[in-house]
Amino acid sequence: MWSTEEQQQPVAVVEEASPEIIFRSKLPDIAINNTLPLHRYCFERHPEVADRPCLIDGATGAVLTYAEVDRLTRRLAAALRRAPLGLGRGAVVMNLMLNSAEFVLSFFAASRVGAAVTTANPMSTPHEIANQIAASGATVVFTEYMAVDKLPVKADGGLTVVLIDARRDGCLHFWDDVMASVADDEDQEEAEAAAGFDPDDVVALPYSSGTTGLPKGVMLTHRSLSTSMAQQVDGDNPNIGFTADDVILCSLPMFHIYSLNTIMMCGLRVGAAIVVMRRFDLTRMMQLVERHRITIAPLVPPIVVAVAKSDEAASHDLSSVRMVLSGAAPMGKDIEDAFMAKLPGAVLGQGYGMTEAGPVLSMCLGFAKEPFKVKSGACGTVVRNAELKIVDPDTGKSLGRNLPGEICIRGQQIMKGYLNNPEATKNSIDADGWLHTGDVGFVDDDDEIFIVDRLKEIIKYKGLQVAPAELEALLITHPSIADAAVIGKQVEPEIGEIPVAFVAKAKGTELSEDDVKQFVAKEVIYYKKVREVIFVDKIPKAPSGKILRKELRKQLQQQQQVV
Repeated sequence: MWSTEEQQQPVAVVEEASPEIIFRSKLPDIAINNTLPLHRYCFERHPEVADRPCLIDGATGAVLTYAEVDRLTRRLAAALRRAPLGLGRGAVVMNLMLNSAEFVLSFFAASRVGAAVTTANPMSTPHEIANQIAASGATVVFTEYMAVDKLPVKADGGLTVVLIDARRDGCLHFWDDVMASVADDEDQEEAEAAAGFDPDDVVALPYSSGTTGLPKGVMLTHRSLSTSMAQQVDGDNPNIGFTADDVILCSLPMFHIYSLNTIMMCGLRVGAAIVVMRRFDLTRMMQLVERHRITIAPLVPPIVVAVAKSDEAASHDLSSVRMVLSGAAPMGKDIEDAFMAKLPGAVLGQGYGMTEAGPVLSMCLGFAKEPFKVKSGACGTVVRNAELKIVDPDTGKSLGRNLPGEICIRGQQIMKGYLNNPEATKNSIDADGWLHTGDVGFVDDDDEIFIVDRLKEIIKYKGLQVAPAELEALLITHPSIADAAVIGKQVEPEIGEIPVAFVAKAKGTELSEDDVKQFVAKEVIYYKKVREVIFVDKIPKAPSGKILRKELRKQLQQQQQVV
């Protein structure tokens, strides 16, 4: 998920690699009460901030206090337990919507009744949405009018649709039907008491491609997400010094794990105010910073680049921002420096993580209450209450400082596994509990982590995951395509990588690059579109049938040199 520095390479050091060289945080471990239900952990401090702003609608300025958010999630949980929704422990709800108060309310109401929430982008195609609903087993979808026609029609009537913004035949309305079915003065504790609970129950089910293959349901539990929150914001000197006095910008999509965990959950845990932007708009974002005196701005590199290049930034008072977190994709020193020229009073730091890790592996300690010096290009040190090691991908031996290898993480924050996919789980989490990230990096003499490469096949376009296997499976359904493979091509820093398809045509068929691009574009969300097509006689494969992506990268490099 989070960041890297391409320019800095590990210093060549002659160091004897010994078994199980383990790196830990510079900060001491803390006691974590991770046996609570997720909603209780998030809301544990709410009595202290009950009357303070919790969610602020960036478009309208409407405010929900912490007391109101708590009351509304309890009320919604009671409604979820009843017909026609009838949700309980083990059920799955899909949140298919842009950022909104309803996203937050439905997420925590599901937690109260023991259900899990699978999050999805409402801009996804009907094909992608249908696949996730089927794979996750979701029976209720919270969504908005613009996405309802993308939902699959179930012959058994097994899918209930709740619209948050409009009325439509065959759908329930969030406020008029669902919330109105429970009175304010009704006893709402029954829903939670009836749910039953185990800290290792799944509460969030985002989809990720992991290190390879098709998107898979990542089982994040009450325990793992509570642990991740604690690692970031709990204790006397937390990794991220969020406080109840902070105002946090939420311009990143809540359906993405970065925003879901580090912004929504951590913000609620500390009692901060969260300014919710439905969609990102650069001008609007700067206006909101100025209007609400936003102090914390979690961003991604494309937004950092946009601010750095914007002449408009000088016309807005951004001086309230004290902390800028950058994650989800690489960011180099040049971008950092250009951005900081616009916000000289802020601390900018990077972090690193992945959905399967729960999600945060490391954070910049420049964010700590007693900050350490920020090292440009580093993505911080490993979070507290966790272990990290660097493994030689060829020998499996752990490596010492300044030696690059695969990053592995262990701790109670990592995923339970992939839903209904024990083989993929086994390939990601070894017998000793180490999650293998597929990222190549090293730990320097100051315990700072630098990422230099990737073992995994996943493509990162503007911080968003594109699974080659998903596009390959789609491409070979075309009658004129005999075989196909997809790899990433590095382009501008603010974009990252673009998907490039290698296509072998079926005999006797005609097919153009534009034909391939349009075929894919009709079935996938915008960031998964194939941007370049290279026609080949055959796709290079090993005897096992595995695509030889190194050969394809060589071909791509050779073609670029010719051009």
